[in-house]
Amino acid sequence: MAQDYYQTLGVAKTATADELKKAYRKLAIQYHPDKNPGNKEAEEKFKEVSLAYEVLSDPEKRKQYDQFGHDAYTNSARAGGGAGGASDFRHAQDIFSQFFGGGSGGGSFSFEDLFGGGGGGGGGGGRRQRNYNGPVDGNDLRYDLEISFEDAVYGAEKKITIPRQTDCTACHGSGCEPNTGKKRCTRCNGSGHIAISQGFFSIQQPCPTCRGSGEIIEKPCKSCGGQGRVQVEKSFQLQIKPGVDTGTRLRVPGKGEAGSKGGADGDLYVFIHVIPSRIFAREGDDLICEVPVPFTACALGGIVDVPTISGKAKMKIPEGTQSGATLRLKGKGVPSLRGGNRGDLHVRILVETPGNLTAEQKDLLTKLQNSLSGSNMPRGKDYAEKAKNFLKEN
Repeated sequence: MAQDYYQTLGVAKTATADELKKAYRKLAIQYHPDKNPGNKEAEEKFKEVSLAYEVLSDPEKRKQYDQFGHDAYTNSARAGGGAGGASDFRHAQDIFSQFFGGGSGGGSFSFEDLFGGGGGGGGGGGRRQRNYNGPVDGNDLRYDLEISFEDAVYGAEKKITIPRQTDCTACHGSGCEPNTGKKRCTRCNGSGHIAISQGFFSIQQPCPTCRGSGEIIEKPCKSCGGQGRVQVEKSFQLQIKPGVDTGTRLRVPGKGEAGSKGGADGDLYVFIHVIPSRIFAREGDDLICEVPVPFTACALGGIVDVPTISGKAKMKIPEGTQSGATLRLKGKGVPSLRGGNRGDLHVRILVETPGNLTAEQKDLLTKLQNSLSGSNMPRGKDYAEKAKNFLKEN
């Protein structure tokens, strides 16, 4: 039993015209005999997908096919092609030729025709030609810059040096020795490209003699070897705005490689890498730091000095502050790259237990400990109660 045309193209019965075109384009190129010489199975598949597309791409034929089924339409789909064999193959080639804009007489196609952005149905427009002699924009460049944490916060100006391709000053980018010039390439007749036939296909590629330029240099420039471009070291000052972070990408227009034949210069992209701070961790525009505080200050409350990116700041410790508590200093974080307010500084309190005590200090602490009750240590009291209940249950 012959395969359903929708299954042949690998599409749903609700497929749109564009979906049919896309499916046929892929399969017809995949199974074309010129890409599969001597492969009878591929040739049969090529005929099947071509005939399936012919029926389903025609709204009236598709309507009849959907109504009466595959077997009822098989003979009419061949459009008088006879009993199969060579006539089937020629008919499939005609469909293929019409699809890719070559008319019904065969024709030749470049790979750019087949894989390019066109591929409409039966239009007969001419092939697009690549312009090998037009302006060529310069390549973009990448530069990785490592900066200190302080430079990321405050901003800085950095001198960077990059290697980049630019026009040769001796020949001004022409590639020719002074007082000499170029002549038209005789192999491609100045077009910059040649066509090589391979069976049904005609492959277009840059001319190997002139390398796609369409011209031959009579006497190459000694400074650049006829390339018209040389690599040089370029230095310039880069302004880094406050608030950058690792991963920030800065674009510097026109500082990439120079264009040729009137093309625009490329851009330079600077990727920032910030050396981590030994004191601060960063989350967006906020900073986090841990500050050890004597247990007496946490118990009694008081004022302690904390570091900020702009120097020391006084911070009030509330009475009874526990270890791990976080206090906030508003506006002591990092400036925002987008403008507006600075981030905040979050200070995580680490209660410091004293060590190397003298006998007198130990005596004082013992007296303090003996004087404490459950009301002074509510967290300890709550934990003891939970532990007691757990041990009873188990």
